[in-house]
Amino acid sequence: MSGASKNTAAKLLVDAGKACAAYHAANVRNVKAGRIQVDEIWSFTYAKQRNVATAKEAPEGAGDTWTWTALDADSKLIVSYLVGGRDAEYAMWFMDDLAARLANRVQLTSDGHRAYLEACGRRVRLRCGLCAACEEYGPTLGSPGRYSPAEWTGSKKIRREGNPDIDFVSTSYVERQNLTMRFICAASLA
Repeated sequence: MSGASKNTAAKLLVDAGKACAAYHAANVRNVKAGRIQVDEIWSFTYAKQRNVATAKEAPEGAGDTWTWTALDADSKLIVSYLVGGRDAEYAMWFMDDLAARLANRVQLTSDGHRAYLEACGRRVRLRCGLCAACEEYGPTLGSPGRYSPAEWTGSKKIRREGNPDIDFVSTSYVERQNLTMRFICAASLA
């Protein structure tokens, strides 16, 4: 489309990504925020995890990839992000990075992923009120064996730590940001 080589375009994207990461690391510090929403979004590198074993020449690091994001609910600034696995160790690294970037106590809202609670018990607990906006689902719709979404039956707000304001318990902004990220990635592959 542009006449440039695919490898040239890929190198430009890698260089731009490195420059943006360096800028974020150096400049997104001492953030004064009131409400932080955290979430993680799934994607894959090279092949889905279940297909890595049978994939031809799968590189190291192939498989499921999670991008953790922390968004200031008021300014919509991505305060912290981390790309990796979805386990407690990555949650710790993510929460440590988030805590190091904040200038004050915040209300932190997650989707109820247990790794957030465990990670907050370490460094962030003294600096936040943690709560969860948990979705509740019923039986799976559609035929068994195929992916079918479960029926959404409601949601509940849960206080986990501190004294957060229940009226502001939501992950809607960070979920919307994740959808935008997914659309941008899909458009770039098309």
